[in-house]
Amino acid sequence: MKLFQVDAFTDTPFAGNPAGVCILDELKPDAWMTSVAREMNLSETAFLRQNGSGYDLRWFTPTTEVSLCGHASLASAHIIWQERLVAETQSISFSTKSGFLLARKAADAIEMDFPARSVQSRDGNRDLNRSLGITPSFTGSFAGPKGEIFLLQVGTDREVKGIVPDYHLLRSTSARAVIVTSPSSNPAYDFVSRYFAPAVGIDEDPVTGSAHCYLAPFWSARLGKQRLTGYQASQRTGMVTCTFLGDRVLLAGKAVTVFRAELLV
Repeated sequence: MKLFQVDAFTDTPFAGNPAGVCILDELKPDAWMTSVAREMNLSETAFLRQNGSGYDLRWFTPTTEVSLCGHASLASAHIIWQERLVAETQSISFSTKSGFLLARKAADAIEMDFPARSVQSRDGNRDLNRSLGITPSFTGSFAGPKGEIFLLQVGTDREVKGIVPDYHLLRSTSARAVIVTSPSSNPAYDFVSRYFAPAVGIDEDPVTGSAHCYLAPFWSARLGKQRLTGYQASQRTGMVTCTFLGDRVLLAGKAVTVFRAELLV
């Protein structure tokens, strides 16, 4: 079986968000895929298996399966076209636990069609705020099947970039993941964000496509724009272009392959 590492949401090696991509030649148990993801030790490893004209796609962190992952989906589409499994003029259909996802080439980037997800305003969470050292102007959440995703807005991108999380305290809260965001002071971007998910084995994710399924509707309503550019202010950094279409979000970015290998077990 072929195994790749791809840096997603960047065109520069060793930037963006690294994802593993494994092309399966047969069905494998969940425990085996978790073990491979743990061996890769990346925020997500994607497992692809051809199914008719499309592909079954699943994503695993080193500790658990997740229902939606943007950067590993981008990496998967990149590998399918790179390996010439599908013509570059042809879209790729993925069957996932979040429904059908579509990827297509758009100019020099890859564009993915994902479900839009809206957060509901709620009271602030004191322990969550303490763990991040912030006082949000807005707290919202999305109740997913495996836990609550929080979105916290602060005033400036300097506050976002300056967060030094207390991961021990953050892990003790009810949050499955936390997105912290603010408007951007750089006119090249509309908003900045960071993403923390120690509950699923990811202290900080470098560039999180799925987070922009929440961020695009959130900032579209506040900025009055349908097309937005997000900058994820992790150490590796990355950029995600978003187009909010009501119940869907188009996420676009680039990717570069770092290595390819043969999996022997």
